[in-house]
Amino acid sequence: MRAAVLIDNVTKQYAMDGETVHALRGVSLEVPCGDYVAIMGPSGSGKSTLLNLLGCLDRPTSGRIMLGEEDVTKASDDQLSEIRASHIGFIFQSFNLIAQLTVLENIEVPLLYQGRLGNRGRHRCREMAEMVGLGDRLKHRPTQLSGGQQQRVAIARSLVNDPYFILADEPTGNLDSVTTEDILQVLSQLNQSGKTVIVVTHEPDVGNRTKRIVRLRDGMICADEHLAGNGQR
Repeated sequence: MRAAVLIDNVTKQYAMDGETVHALRGVSLEVPCGDYVAIMGPSGSGKSTLLNLLGCLDRPTSGRIMLGEEDVTKASDDQLSEIRASHIGFIFQSFNLIAQLTVLENIEVPLLYQGRLGNRGRHRCREMAEMVGLGDRLKHRPTQLSGGQQQRVAIARSLVNDPYFILADEPTGNLDSVTTEDILQVLSQLNQSGKTVIVVTHEPDVGNRTKRIVRLRDGMICADEHLAGNGQR
């Protein structure tokens, strides 16, 4: 099966207060297309660093990162920006919606930035809104929505470019338990439809809803667990 993401012997080092911090120490990870993975670990384990590398927000010190067939390890800043816009669907804990824009306009933002917001693009944005259950809220603004509805807008926005994978950073961190269940159902349904989903989380309940948990400790993968039965959710 083709890999959505391949990380090969990646290290990441930072200079801090005159010392070298080894955030990642030779991490290798393959995420096949259609997988649903949780990346978990305590504070300082390296999961935020790995998130930044997966999202092409940072570069490794050494090693190789492949997104689909594309080696992004030595891409320029402009190339990384284009890759982020066209190949990765981001979902954030804080939703990152633009308050002045409507639901539909927020979903349209990625296509607008790429100059691809024609009639076909607008139609796709409406389809994505319908998919997450917001077809009747297209003209509402974020302040008129609940937290769960705002996260649904963010999910729809992450899908409009048909990305290689969805990268979710603590997607339920600002939600109550009932709304968390609602959002996890949406993510599971997206995965069942064939989307690759990678979730960075510290919440066991979120991790246990995925197909696979990759655990980090001290900058290394200490466990890679496949969860029996979760692919049928």
